[in-house]
Amino acid sequence: MPDTFFYAVEVMLNGLMAGVMYALVALGFVLIFKASGIFNYAQGVLALFAALTLVGVMEGQVPFAHLINAVFGTNFHHFGFTVPAIAAILITVAVMTLLAILVERYILKHLVNQEPIILFMATIGLAYFLEGLGDVMWGADIKRLDVGLPKGISEGIETTTYEWFGYGFFIDRLDIVATIVAILLVLSLTLFSQYSKQGRALRAVADDHQAALSVGISLRFIWVLVWSIAGIVALVAGIMWGSKSGVQFSLALIALKALPVLMLGGFTSIPGAIVGGLIIGMGEKLFEFFIGPLVGGATENWFAYVLALIFLVFRPQGLFGERIIERV
Repeated sequence: MPDTFFYAVEVMLNGLMAGVMYALVALGFVLIFKASGIFNYAQGVLALFAALTLVGVMEGQVPFAHLINAVFGTNFHHFGFTVPAIAAILITVAVMTLLAILVERYILKHLVNQEPIILFMATIGLAYFLEGLGDVMWGADIKRLDVGLPKGISEGIETTTYEWFGYGFFIDRLDIVATIVAILLVLSLTLFSQYSKQGRALRAVADDHQAALSVGISLRFIWVLVWSIAGIVALVAGIMWGSKSGVQFSLALIALKALPVLMLGGFTSIPGAIVGGLIIGMGEKLFEFFIGPLVGGATENWFAYVLALIFLVFRPQGLFGERIIERV
């Protein structure tokens, strides 16, 4: 077979891997939507904030160092020690859980039974607040994140495919790890949502806040729980994206790429987030490979949104989303 065919297969495989990275961000959106019925605009910033916190803790950086130095005239930025990756991840999980408690206490509990647009606007405000908070706490410079995950080309896959086909496939080992992590996350979250008491309560809260309260479900506990889980998912996404391209404030924009993923997979489906991510990732890479040269390239910037628009016209609930029927 010609090398062009194998190169196209390689592009498709790398597209699937990229789709998994998109899906990791989309999972957080699905969790929040299932619990509150709103689109959480702040999910991308949560991934950024989690990654910034993780790097800061690992490097022993003093939070708010620039602000403290400006106020008191001091000049220190680090504690003088570093923290192992595992311990830093656990500390960051605790920080994201604390953040979930604060979000529920000072934002969500005041918006019970409000219109979805009000909750959506609240998440927009939260996104800009967290972005500014992350800047003040840890600084705006690009940071290197290394938690020990394997990176670079998988020599085993390259050697094996070369022996089989005469063409070595380039597959990043970090993408393989991200795929395994995404599969484990989807299985865990699906089992939690379908078979746990808290998962059933989560779906009840999404359907009707007042009805859930009337049957004894603690709305405040459910929101803290789901925002904590979404924060942990954001941390996982932040680790993968930060390890791949560094921790920088443009990381918050990955939320925009998660939008078409959600439109394809459905806002209420955890497996749909993965399937939507795979379709988007593979589709944009193959479209760029075959059609890009004919139209001047750069099709990856808009292909996902055009595909999502087509889905909105013909299947607005997505592939796995629940069809909404309102009787009047």
